[in-house]
Amino acid sequence: MASSKSLAWIAGLLYLMVAVTTAIAGFARSSLVVAGNAAATSANIRGSETLFRVGVLADLLSATLFLLTAMALYLLLRDVSRWAAAAMVTFVAVSVAIQALNLVCEFAALSLATGQVDASAIGRGGSDALTTLFLDLQHDGFVISQMFFALWLVPLGYLVVRSGAFPRILGYLLVVACVTYIADLFAYFLAPGSEGSVLPLAAAAGAIGELGFVGWLLVKGARIPTRDPGVRSAELAPAALP
Repeated sequence: MASSKSLAWIAGLLYLMVAVTTAIAGFARSSLVVAGNAAATSANIRGSETLFRVGVLADLLSATLFLLTAMALYLLLRDVSRWAAAAMVTFVAVSVAIQALNLVCEFAALSLATGQVDASAIGRGGSDALTTLFLDLQHDGFVISQMFFALWLVPLGYLVVRSGAFPRILGYLLVVACVTYIADLFAYFLAPGSEGSVLPLAAAAGAIGELGFVGWLLVKGARIPTRDPGVRSAELAPAALP
């Protein structure tokens, strides 16, 4: 079994790689998608197909690394609270499943924009419109996955606070980020046009909390007290029937 310091370093490195791959994917999309201009978006994808594919691959890597991060944190923090650690991984698994399935929409947009499917019946204008529709669906799916990305921060924040191995403020900031992410999600669906009004607060709380947490994992590590194996076995064993 790896030491808590080794697990902390692995989790921190994976978490950092999630941020890097997410940034690459975001850069690829923002460089090619022109809001409100389907023809220009399709032309950009055709002209920079490799960049678009790199963005899709970065999205897939980000989702995979996110799941691996949660698994590493589970191993690190399960002795703090087994149920909170399990909830953390569950929320991440649901978020990752949505994100991964969502990539089908990006592949569909790529196929339409580059003429890999026969769209002659609807013409270039119709093909461009469908391309942007699939990209919009990808965005909507990503927003939906935000619910579970937000919720994973609650058990993570709880574990950070309760472990005593990290500054408590980092755990509280993670919970604040969860609340603001969910508020932004509700605004996106219930008040279109107002989404993003609370996003700066979520981004600030998330950046300080998550980056501070990652930095602590990489630089300081974490010394998590390990329970006596006999106690853990007793907890996991089914209760005896009367």
